[in-house]
Amino acid sequence: MAICHRLNDMGVLNPTGYKKKKLNQNYNNSILMKEDYSWCPSTVRNILKNDIYIGNITQGKRRVKSYKVHKIEQVPEDEWIRVENMHEPIIDKDLFEKAQEMRKVDTRVQNNGYLSMWAGVLKCADCGRAMHKKYCKNKKGTIYEYYICGTYRKKSNKLCTKHTLKLEELERSVLEAIKWNIELFIDTENILEQISKLKIKQLAKDNIASIKYEKEKEIEKISNLKRGLYEDWKNKYITKDEYIEYKQIYENDIEELKTIIVNLEKQKERKEEIIDSNSQWIENFKKNKNISKLDREIITELIDYIDVYENKKIKIHFKFINKHV
Repeated sequence: MAICHRLNDMGVLNPTGYKKKKLNQNYNNSILMKEDYSWCPSTVRNILKNDIYIGNITQGKRRVKSYKVHKIEQVPEDEWIRVENMHEPIIDKDLFEKAQEMRKVDTRVQNNGYLSMWAGVLKCADCGRAMHKKYCKNKKGTIYEYYICGTYRKKSNKLCTKHTLKLEELERSVLEAIKWNIELFIDTENILEQISKLKIKQLAKDNIASIKYEKEKEIEKISNLKRGLYEDWKNKYITKDEYIEYKQIYENDIEELKTIIVNLEKQKERKEEIIDSNSQWIENFKKNKNISKLDREIITELIDYIDVYENKKIKIHFKFINKHV
């Protein structure tokens, strides 16, 4: 909604208005009669999640229910046909994926219209529900902010406990944890150590390629033996039963080797993902080396979510390779 407000304040045409006013297209829309070209949240949401901007083409999102019932129905996302890198992207893939992560976060604004720095980040460690913000006044009349389990507050005190945590305690703990990680990972020796680990992973990846090559050569060798079986049978070097038996053995061996190759490919992709992830979170920590105060951008950049326990302890789940600190 905040994006809508900003675009409307800037006078930017929405897609319907752009097609009509700028491209002179005879574009029909239910709101066209009103000449209303303002932005609405659903339009922004559809743009933010559309991977066409990173070079992908996705088809098969809708289909006709049947040849008898000409009703259009939505297709589940896991059944869509997606082809990557079909054209030049205009959005960086990392930025796009970051936007998708942020779309999943509960970012309901406060009564004053501002988004809480911790929105969608804090979870009750026991029930998993989001923590709710509340305000309280102490005996001195000072108003302070704290968080409480959403289940306890909204449903029942029999389903979960309070898990209360003051904002100042939360901010202090998270800031200290981030600083500790920065000192750990950005120190020169540790950077070299991490780079060394990445090189080891790279060597492991190269080793996977070597093993895959060996397995492919084995398939080629067995395939040649299999082709020779037929000639041996025709020349009566082996019986028909022997031919069928050896043929089945060779085919089983080939299928087993193909399965190994598929698994090796999956391992290779996983290792490449780990290497990329490591590089990214090291850069993220380096960028925030001199951090002295938390803000929404730093939190969403480095932290996946935070578990809050009943004893006021927290567990921070950082985004780098799903490690927990």
